[in-house]
Amino acid sequence: MEIRRRPPNPSIAVEELRYQIKTPNSEPANILEEIIWHKETEVDQLREKLPLSELQRKLKDAPAPKDFLAALRNNPKKPAVIAEVKKASPSKGVIREDFDPVAIAKSYQSGGASCLSVLTDTKFFQGSFQYLAQIREVVDIPLLCKDFIIYPYQMQWARLHGADAVLLIAAVLSDQDLQYFLKIVKALGMTALIEVHTLAELDRVLNLDGATLIGINNRNLKDFSVDLKTTEDILQARLTTLSARNITVVSESGLYTAEDLARVGKAGASAVLIGESLVKQPDPGQALAQLIQD
Repeated sequence: MEIRRRPPNPSIAVEELRYQIKTPNSEPANILEEIIWHKETEVDQLREKLPLSELQRKLKDAPAPKDFLAALRNNPKKPAVIAEVKKASPSKGVIREDFDPVAIAKSYQSGGASCLSVLTDTKFFQGSFQYLAQIREVVDIPLLCKDFIIYPYQMQWARLHGADAVLLIAAVLSDQDLQYFLKIVKALGMTALIEVHTLAELDRVLNLDGATLIGINNRNLKDFSVDLKTTEDILQARLTTLSARNITVVSESGLYTAEDLARVGKAGASAVLIGESLVKQPDPGQALAQLIQD
């Protein structure tokens, strides 16, 4: 794994010497690692708020999830679009000041989105599970909970708030975790979008049982640069295998124009995930409609 799941042991305060003995590499190496370390605390707080047994009891009364994968595959216009409801990001700050998640979601649905992605991380993306629940009430298309999943509890929490799919990041999760999480996703009737950034990560995922939807993130985890060539290079190397196994591929990040969509579509991506370039438009749904009509 590229990303450490937990910080090393905390620094030790030595009162007599009036300084701290710091553990080597005790600071997060990048923003994703910082997010994951914070997520540990966040999940603990969720468990205190609603114990797992109570969460599972509530899920028994939840409506059946919508078929996220089928919505992408059955859209006659390719690549299909997963439109993202996103207020902010660690790298760009606030993307849209007059942020109304419900209005944006309805606009996306009218504009032709196959599915929606809803940011639910609060600290780093100013998202909310409340946004997810509110959006579920007003749109009919499937919803992806866009968060940083490190425990099964989070998938069940997402399902309770209306998610039909969850994001699993290969750089964060071990092969054992990914395989186990795929089983839980299947038991919940949901879809897992497994995100990779490199060919090595894709090869790890291809060794798993049950992977049906893979996202290729064009953003480099080390320097946060974005290059659509990432999708092209990875698919050039493994498209035959992906096609043979009927795995649907989503290209993520750095998509702004119809030419960008055509480029990753030609490479073999059946769908795209677009957020920032749409959210910052005066009418995100109209911008989406124009994008897929061009």
